[in-house]
Amino acid sequence: MDFSTLPVFSTLLDLAYAGLMALTTLLTPLAGPFAAALAIAFVTLVVRAALIPTGIAQAKAEQTRARLAPRLRDLQKRHQADPERLQRETMQLYRDEGASPFAGCLPMLIQAPIVGLLYSVFLHPTIGGHPNALLTESLFGVPLGERLTAAVAAGSTDPATWVVIGCLVLLIALVGELTRRLLRVPPLGDSNTPQPRILGGLLGTLQFATAVVAMFVPLAAGIYLLVTVTWTLCQRLVLRRRYPIDV
Repeated sequence: MDFSTLPVFSTLLDLAYAGLMALTTLLTPLAGPFAAALAIAFVTLVVRAALIPTGIAQAKAEQTRARLAPRLRDLQKRHQADPERLQRETMQLYRDEGASPFAGCLPMLIQAPIVGLLYSVFLHPTIGGHPNALLTESLFGVPLGERLTAAVAAGSTDPATWVVIGCLVLLIALVGELTRRLLRVPPLGDSNTPQPRILGGLLGTLQFATAVVAMFVPLAAGIYLLVTVTWTLCQRLVLRRRYPIDV
């Protein structure tokens, strides 16, 4: 099913396209061939600025989880043979503290539709019955609608595609590694038990999931992802000073 044919989605798609085209036109006298890429970066910054309150909520949630870590470890020891009781006691502890263990997921959940909409804008050759002019825009000679995996599958990759998208993916991975190293979160359970070690390894792996996603989405969406992970790292470093946790 093509969701772009649905009235609500097609309207959002047309509005996103019109907004990006208007911003690209506005930036062209200053940025020249980089105007479309700069427009995407600008939209990303606007979105992330609007999400600052959720970032603050995430920082507070991390601080709360760190503060509750000893009590969570105690619950794990007392109820390790009864997972259902452990889950109930854990959720009750968060409720008593007026916190949520899922607060940190909010920024990602809010951004998912935005990335999906941006993906769709550079996926359709026609939008609102007219040709998609954004597909003619490029970054260092690589169309903003180009996807690395699709180009490899079609055998149409060239050096510029490998360099531009490859550098984008490496930069996202680098930011992920910096995030992992600079923003370590203390384990919520006993470090001598397998569960925290597995969880820690999983969280470390998830830092690089965005880099993998960048290989499958259009270059335009990859630009959004690079800007947003860089913003996230800088914002969390600032907020970590405001809401410090014991690592």
